[in-house]
Amino acid sequence: MDTGFGPHIVWDSGQLIPGLEFLGNFQITETVTVTWLIMLALAIFSITATKKMKIVPSRLQMVLEILVGAINSLTSQTMGEDKKRFAPYMGTLLIFLAIANLSGLIGLRPPTADVNTTMGLAMITFTMIHVNGAKNKGIGKYLKGFTEPLAPLLPLNIIGELATPISLGFRLFGNIVGGLIIMNLIYGALAGLSYKLLGPLAPPIFQTGIPAALHIYFDLFAGVLQSFIFTMLTMVNVAMAMD
Repeated sequence: MDTGFGPHIVWDSGQLIPGLEFLGNFQITETVTVTWLIMLALAIFSITATKKMKIVPSRLQMVLEILVGAINSLTSQTMGEDKKRFAPYMGTLLIFLAIANLSGLIGLRPPTADVNTTMGLAMITFTMIHVNGAKNKGIGKYLKGFTEPLAPLLPLNIIGELATPISLGFRLFGNIVGGLIIMNLIYGALAGLSYKLLGPLAPPIFQTGIPAALHIYFDLFAGVLQSFIFTMLTMVNVAMAMD
C-alpha cells in the first residue's frame, strides 16, 4: 500500500491474516519498523559492550567511558550538578535521535521524518517539564507561577507552555523531512538528466557521486545538529521548570 511521501505501510493485518478482521485492522509503517531496529541494535550493543567490564579497560570500554563522562558533564553543565540524575535519559535521547537521523545514510527512512515520532518525544519532554517542576516546587507554587508577573497573563503563559512541545516536535520533524524531500528531488532530477543525455537504457550515473556532498550536510551534519538541539532544549526546559 502506498501512502504517498509519508512512511509506507509494511505490514497490514487485514491483508496478511484473512479471517481475523474481527480482531481489528492494524498497520505497521516504516517508522515503527526502523524504530524497532534501532532500539534492538542499541539494546544488543549495550548488553554486549558492558558485559565484561574490566579495571584495565579495553578500547571499546574506554570509548564508552568517555561517552558516558561527556554526557554526564553536558547534563551537569546545562541543568546543574543537582540534576545529574537526568543524564541517562538525556544520553539515551541524544544517541537515539542521532542514529535515527543518520539512518537515511544506509537507505532507511529516518523515524524522525514522521511527525508522530517527533511529537511523541516532544510530549515526553512536556511531561518531564511539568511533572518535575511541580514535584520540585510543590503543586501550589508551581501553578502560581503561571500567574506571574501578572494574573491577567495566565492565558498567555498557558499558551506559551503548550507551544513548547509543538515547537520541539515540528522543529525536528521539519528539518529532517525537509532534507529528505530535497534529496528525493535531487535524485529525481539527476535520474531525468541521465535519461535526457544518455537515453532511456542508460544507468542513472549522475546519481552515484553528486549527491554525496549533500548527504554529508542533510544527513550527517544536520542530523547530528538537530539531535543535539532537541536534547539541549529538553535539558534547558526541564531545568528552568525546576528552578
